[in-house]
Amino acid sequence: MARNLILSGGPFHDFDATSAALAEVLAEVGVESDITEDIAGALGEPSEYQLITVNALRWRMGLDRFADLRDQWGFSLPAQARTTLLDHLDRGGGLLCMHAASICFDDWQGWPRVLGGCWTWPKSHHPPLGWTSVRVHGSHPIVEGLRDFSVVDEVYSDLDVLPDVRPLASADGQPLVWARPVRRGRVVYDALGHDTRSYDNEIHRTLLQRAAQWALKNPV
Repeated sequence: MARNLILSGGPFHDFDATSAALAEVLAEVGVESDITEDIAGALGEPSEYQLITVNALRWRMGLDRFADLRDQWGFSLPAQARTTLLDHLDRGGGLLCMHAASICFDDWQGWPRVLGGCWTWPKSHHPPLGWTSVRVHGSHPIVEGLRDFSVVDEVYSDLDVLPDVRPLASADGQPLVWARPVRRGRVVYDALGHDTRSYDNEIHRTLLQRAAQWALKNPV
């Protein structure tokens, strides 16, 4: 059984519920998850996990509109945590990044190069939470044979995405899911997952299970 560390927590989302839902989805394919909100502490030493998942919203909160939340939620990723993530990928580990992970760790210039893109203030945005029609693309093992589906979610829009990223799923022309090799490891980003309704859709659940298996270099 593969072991997965879910880095969780942050404002504006029920991360307790979505991290628990994600852990349950992955358990169905033999991935056992531990969940923590202590991101700096969890990454303060070399990882013994085969998969690390970022399901969090932790960034510096530099804009004035977040000033009242900054003392509680403002976050800078320590240098040791960055090293732990890069060493994890160097050892061939997998990285699964959900939803607000594209906003996280904005003090680390290398994070967008790891993830494949990032949220950029004030350009990036999302329409109100609601029904979203997701279109599946291509023959990548994560999405091969899956049909388009609809979920209640947010469509992150106008992210800064690296030129080599090829979306595996999109909505309204916005790339939502992609997968890429990084160093000796594999990274998957899924911009869906605002709340637990996103995890209720069977196709999305299958996509996530395949994403974890692909990131772990297991048969999909």
